[in-house]
Amino acid sequence: MKLSILMPVYNEEARLPEALKQALNVDYPCEIEMVVVDDGSKDGTRDILNRADDPRLRVVLHERNQGKGAAIKTAVHHASGDYIVILDADLEYDPKDIPRLLVPILDGHTTVVYGNRTFGGHSSFSFWYVMGNKGVTMAANILFNCYIGDLETCFKLMPLDLYRSLDIKSKGFGMEAEVTGKLLRNGYRPYELPISYRARTREEGKKITWKDGVEALWILFRERVRRPQLTVR
Repeated sequence: MKLSILMPVYNEEARLPEALKQALNVDYPCEIEMVVVDDGSKDGTRDILNRADDPRLRVVLHERNQGKGAAIKTAVHHASGDYIVILDADLEYDPKDIPRLLVPILDGHTTVVYGNRTFGGHSSFSFWYVMGNKGVTMAANILFNCYIGDLETCFKLMPLDLYRSLDIKSKGFGMEAEVTGKLLRNGYRPYELPISYRARTREEGKKITWKDGVEALWILFRERVRRPQLTVR
């Protein structure tokens, strides 16, 4: 089994070196590659990527900023693994959790695994951010008659071919809702495991806003009324 770790990057000069170091130093139970897409950064992000030297690292460049969803789409196009997982470069997630997410896959218990964040005083930068996340997740549970704990989690692990078949169109943060909505609509129920999480503040570069939450709700409603298209494996 080979795992492709997909890292979208936009203006992460301050955190990218540590993010790459942490991700590449993990003891994974399988072969990995890291596909990093620089989404038109204007700071020193691209210089850091040009200096990076690891045979497992593949760098792809966007000449202009297109959004997280677009960066992931590019990364998926260049990925060569059997499975993919998304890892942001903002240090909010701990890549040491990824091997644990692989366990139910390797044991044959499931096809899709989500990392479920537990929010607390040390792990969330605002009350409204947490409530927004819970609201969007609750909407998904009501619409699709399911129970998941964290729709917006970055850690979504699934087969590369499955992600490609979802044909994600959202270019921004709406891709998180679109991925989950399409999985749920087609009968996939993510296997969830608790993960570590520490949200950064606006001052530290947090990018998601309330507008992304409104977009997520619209995407979930849209996906709910569409017909299933995939065959659940």
